[in-house]
Amino acid sequence: MMRAGWLTALVWLLALALPAQAVEIEEWETNEGLRVLFVAAPDLPMVDLRLTFDGGASRDGDENGLASLTSSALRHGTAEMDADALAERFESVGAQFSTDSLRDMAIVSLRSLTEPDWLDSALDTLTDVLAAPAFPGSDFERARRQALQGLQRERQDPGSVASRRFYELMYGDHPYANWPGGERETLEALEPGDARAFYERFYTTGNGALAITGGLSREEAEAIAARISAALPQGPAAEPLPAVELPEEPVEERVDFPSEQAHIYMGAPTLRRGDEDHYALTLANHAFGGGGFISRLFREIRSTRGLAYSVSSRLQPMAVEGPFQIGMQTGVDQAGEAVTALREELTRWHADGIDADELDASRENVVNSFPLSLASNSDIVGVLGMMAFYDLPLDYLDRYVERMEAVELDALNARLRERIDPDAMVTVIVGGQE
Repeated sequence: MMRAGWLTALVWLLALALPAQAVEIEEWETNEGLRVLFVAAPDLPMVDLRLTFDGGASRDGDENGLASLTSSALRHGTAEMDADALAERFESVGAQFSTDSLRDMAIVSLRSLTEPDWLDSALDTLTDVLAAPAFPGSDFERARRQALQGLQRERQDPGSVASRRFYELMYGDHPYANWPGGERETLEALEPGDARAFYERFYTTGNGALAITGGLSREEAEAIAARISAALPQGPAAEPLPAVELPEEPVEERVDFPSEQAHIYMGAPTLRRGDEDHYALTLANHAFGGGGFISRLFREIRSTRGLAYSVSSRLQPMAVEGPFQIGMQTGVDQAGEAVTALREELTRWHADGIDADELDASRENVVNSFPLSLASNSDIVGVLGMMAFYDLPLDYLDRYVERMEAVELDALNARLRERIDPDAMVTVIVGGQE
């Protein structure tokens, strides 16, 4: 336990002390076909690993919640060690092990100091888990109970209710409509064998990628990648997700809920990772609702009209078209007025675009905040994992600022009018009771 605490303290101190530096990415593929991205960080006596697999909730099929339960089950141990023994083995060498499941991807992460004995032990434990996860029935049942309890908590939270319904209406029969936490009926029907089959199908060398950063040489990183790759199941990449059917007309739904605040989501599928319009739309959205205090939505909806406790917008690019999403909270008695005002601002943004001053302010904020996204090992390995998963070019980071600087005002507003349709938005309002 003391080693784990020392590791955490050391990470924070070094992250605060080290300036942001250029990121030089090296790439290779293991013998088993696992793609690897590596960034050396010689000033840090630690290593961060992130495995990403095309095995998120969009791969659940009819078994909603299976991806999430499979991710949780990897922390239950192996045939040789239960969940407590697994946690103890990582903690004894100051390592941090975690798993996660999103809509697009499944994630397995490891952080360790580079002291040879400690790192070797942490890697041995990780590869034991990857080579032979146990999926024991008792732990699986406990994870199922926790998932069901999570669903119950979500039903009591108007924000979660609104988000779930928002995705259902936006995506219809598309896999992105799957709620990552699952459904009660499907969760209750799942068995450990289902998680094992999901793991063996989607956690494979051909369906994943490995990001590494830390105080390692290229030779040491290759050796680590080879150990991890050899432990994983071998198999092909998953079939691409189906295309998203974009809405052609507005959809609105009001959901009764016993709350004093109304939670409002408005948006539509818009952007996929790697889309060249990403840079223009990011700057346009920053001016509209993504820039905090300087954004139009904050200024007009919250400050001037006093209609929202919080209001913002964001773009969430994914493997296929992820949402442009506006989120707002307001009193239930003024929800209708707030939605009308929001639509007015959206229509004006679409028709008029943004002006030169808004572009300059947005670009300055986005460009100046970019180094903060690479300020620590965990930040870098997270970006590397994203790049590897979505197959972004290796110059993505090097040219990010350049591409933001190259966006011209007329082109930005043209992209905005082409990609955002205020007359085809999905709107969900949760709060208040008839």
